[in-house]
Amino acid sequence: MVDVLQQAKDTIRERNLVTSDAPVVLMVSGGSDSTALAYIASELSTQGVIGPVFMLHVNHQLRGADADADAAFVAELAATLSIPLSTVTFDVAAEAARTGENVEAVGRRVRYHAAQDVLRDACLQLAVPLSDGRIFTAHTQDDRVESFYMRSIVGTGPGGFRSMLYRNGPVVRPLMDTSRESLRAYLEQRAEAADSQQPVARDAQGALWREDATNAHTDRFRAWVRCEVVPLMKQKNPQLLDTLCRSMNLVGDEDDMLDAYTNRIIGELVVWEDVDGDAVIDYEAGCVILPKFGALALPIQRRVAFQVLQYLLGPDARVETATITAITDAFGPEAPKSGYANNIQGNLAISANKQGLRIEPMEAYRIRRKKA
Repeated sequence: MVDVLQQAKDTIRERNLVTSDAPVVLMVSGGSDSTALAYIASELSTQGVIGPVFMLHVNHQLRGADADADAAFVAELAATLSIPLSTVTFDVAAEAARTGENVEAVGRRVRYHAAQDVLRDACLQLAVPLSDGRIFTAHTQDDRVESFYMRSIVGTGPGGFRSMLYRNGPVVRPLMDTSRESLRAYLEQRAEAADSQQPVARDAQGALWREDATNAHTDRFRAWVRCEVVPLMKQKNPQLLDTLCRSMNLVGDEDDMLDAYTNRIIGELVVWEDVDGDAVIDYEAGCVILPKFGALALPIQRRVAFQVLQYLLGPDARVETATITAITDAFGPEAPKSGYANNIQGNLAISANKQGLRIEPMEAYRIRRKKA
């Protein structure tokens, strides 16, 4: 039997994911993975590995009475573990209809905004810098492997094959070295040994976690990969999760190295607009990529362009390959292509001259052109 508590502890310490006194917000849906996360985080907090824990549940109002039952179970779980709980109810379908986004994207945005709010309140309450606080999600080896195959099917850059980050800003995934099967075995083992020291929560039907029936709907891409693709791969390699996750970690190590190099290049070759001359960067105002960019190897150019666009478009934006190509195409080996101009995603304009390539909001570009 895998010791999932020790595994999570090792992952946190080896990757320096959180300080031992900073607050942690647990994103708990009520499924097996996030329920196990709640028990594990509670234990780690008691042991002093992580700081005080808080719990967040978001009811997306997508599954009627089942969603309400999920919320009731999470409330029972929080009470069992004496963890402060914040519950957010939001009509995700209505918001998706209003904005034209897909339901999954809206739900994700709502969850993470809510988690940031809870984390901010927790840090204020404990007088801890917000930068030290963490948000724990229950992503597992299974989630990583599913994401790997999803990206393999639709296409991704080299860094995309690492699938998920152990840490992305305040968001930490301490269970990424653990399988879903191991977490469920842990929950069942805990229930068998349940006592006043290690209590368990159950839903109205006596279940140890809540099952979301939509996870089996194979008309959804992830569910199709989970139910159809991954089982086939496991027939060829029963140790698929461990094997593929090791490979993704190797990709991740090289990706981290290249990211560090890319960030250094950005510091040298990207000039950001400031606000009223006070040197405060305003990413929305745009930037200029200096001519020496053209001498970089194309793979590094792509990474620099991607990172710059991520700053400009926001961390949740999906940067399009065509947009990256529009930037790299603006440079020759010796200098930018003077007169080159294009309109890219996010209603941004790019325009090149001998001083470099300017990226700015289309409105700012038009005003500048009019003045010229």
